[in-house]
Amino acid sequence: MITLHYLENSRAQRILWLLEELGVEYEIKHYRRNSETMLAPPELKAVHPLGKSPIITDGNIRIAESAAIVEYLIDHYANGKLRPKLSSPDYLNYREKLHYAEGSIMPFLLLTLIFNKVKNSKMPFFAKPIAKKIANKIMQSFVSPNVKNHLSYLENELSATGWFAGEEMTGADIMMSFPLEGASARVDMKNKYPNIRAFLDKIHALPNYQKALEKGLPYQLG
Repeated sequence: MITLHYLENSRAQRILWLLEELGVEYEIKHYRRNSETMLAPPELKAVHPLGKSPIITDGNIRIAESAAIVEYLIDHYANGKLRPKLSSPDYLNYREKLHYAEGSIMPFLLLTLIFNKVKNSKMPFFAKPIAKKIANKIMQSFVSPNVKNHLSYLENELSATGWFAGEEMTGADIMMSFPLEGASARVDMKNKYPNIRAFLDKIHALPNYQKALEKGLPYQLG
C-alpha cells in the first residue's frame, strides 16, 4: 500500500490531493512541525536521511521530491489520466512544468520568505537598520523582479486553456499549485494576475482538493 509521510504546511498537501484524484488506497502518517523552529520533527529522518516531506513508500519503494512522486504515481496508478499522451504536443510542456515548479519559481519565493524574515528577525538594535537595508536592496534589485517575471510568464501560460499542459488538468497543475498558493499569500492575484487567480479558485473548488484538505493537517502558506 502507498503511504504518504505528510508534514503540516508543506508540499505534501499536493501529493495528498493527487492521491485523492487517483482514487487509490493509501494511508497517511502525519508529522507536525516544531512550534518554535517550524522545522520537521526528527521522526522523519527514520523515513529518509534528509528528514523531509513529502515522501511516499509503496512496498519496498521509497520516493522523495514532489515531482518524482507525482511522476511515479501518475505513471503507475493514473491509467493514462492526468498527463498528456506521449505523442501529444502538450507532453513536453507537462514534463517541463513538473520540474519548473520547484526548479525555477520556488527558489525566488523562498528568497522572498527568507529576506522578509531577516527584516523582521530579532537582532541588536544597531544591526537591524543595516540588515533591513541589505534585505530591501536584494529584494528590490533581484528577488522581486524575478518573482514578477515568473508570475507574468505563468499568467500567459494559463491564458489559452486555464491549465498548464493542455485542455484538462494534469500532474503539472498539481505541481504548480504549491508555488502559486504561496505567491498568492503575498501578491494581489485578482487584479494583477487574473488567470492565476482563476486557476487557484478552480482547483480549490474541486471535490478531491477539498477531501485532501480534510484529511491533511493545517495548510496555511500566508
